Amino acid sequence: MANNHQVKLSILDFVHIFKDSKPTESLMNSTEMAQLADKLGYTRYWFTEHHNTTSQISTSPDLLSMHAAAHTKNIRVGSGGIMLPNHSPFKVVENFTLLEALHPGRIDLGIGRASGTDGWTAWALQRSREALAANDFPEQLDHLISFFSRNFPRTHPFSNITPPGDPSLVPDIYMLGSSEGGLQFAIEKGLGFAFAANLAPQLAIPILRSYRKEFKPSLYMKEPKSILAIGVIAAETEQEAKYLAGPVELMWARMRTGSSKLSFPTLEEAQAHIYTPDEEAARNTNKDRFVIGNVNDVANQLRQMAKASLVDEIMIADFYPSQSSRLKGYQLLAEEFNLPLNR
Repeated sequence: MANNHQVKLSILDFVHIFKDSKPTESLMNSTEMAQLADKLGYTRYWFTEHHNTTSQISTSPDLLSMHAAAHTKNIRVGSGGIMLPNHSPFKVVENFTLLEALHPGRIDLGIGRASGTDGWTAWALQRSREALAANDFPEQLDHLISFFSRNFPRTHPFSNITPPGDPSLVPDIYMLGSSEGGLQFAIEKGLGFAFAANLAPQLAIPILRSYRKEFKPSLYMKEPKSILAIGVIAAETEQEAKYLAGPVELMWARMRTGSSKLSFPTLEEAQAHIYTPDEEAARNTNKDRFVIGNVNDVANQLRQMAKASLVDEIMIADFYPSQSSRLKGYQLLAEEFNLPLNR
């Protein structure tokens, strides 16, 4: 069980494209953030996979992981996650085997069950309507694991296909989840488990406790490894944190009410916005998706969540509204949690 001295911190980067900025600037921001997180002692830095959006450029977490790993020294990097329905399991294994060979012991493969996008874009990614309706994730996951472990039955048509390198080149594999579906795969396959509390806050604690209780050891993990992911906005004062949280609160309220305005709002736009009754209701519903406040209060809440859910690691879903605020926020949290600095 986590205590005040054992809680590790990690970061989940959506590579947001802020208003009036360019994708290149967003990528430079992520590079700077990964390097700072590395120096501050954060445990891992993951990238999401999203498609057909003008406000994010996190379409390829494997490529982003390659870049981040090459520009850091100690921090683990990886996907949060690879949306497996969009990919060939064999190609995922090839890519992450290569990453592991280039950066031994620093690569994570987080796997998601959804497409991370809308139906039309999923069709474009998966190349056929039949693939969209297949619902074959269990088979995909089995194939991915068998390629890594090279243990297909002799009669399987893939038994003679060999990934590059040797069987030791395996990243740490995590199942992502926001429901019991992802949980069961993590338990049965003996994988790590990262729960998106920003998507399903009420389920986080019971599901993460179930994972710890029911985990079955495997070739990939002998003991359970669990992570709670949650949106965090930390600042020196509560007033400042609430101001910085304005854009993400407005964006999520708009998503909940079906608005077509889904770009990341500016601080000025959020501060001037007058919420409709429906938006205000959505904003209140969304409160548990985030931890917002001065750094001391935020740290106490995160420690309580870690203890209740039996995790020793919190992953911060990054929703800061600017590069300066995110750099400052992560610096404050690292100091508050006394993370081990990497010189």
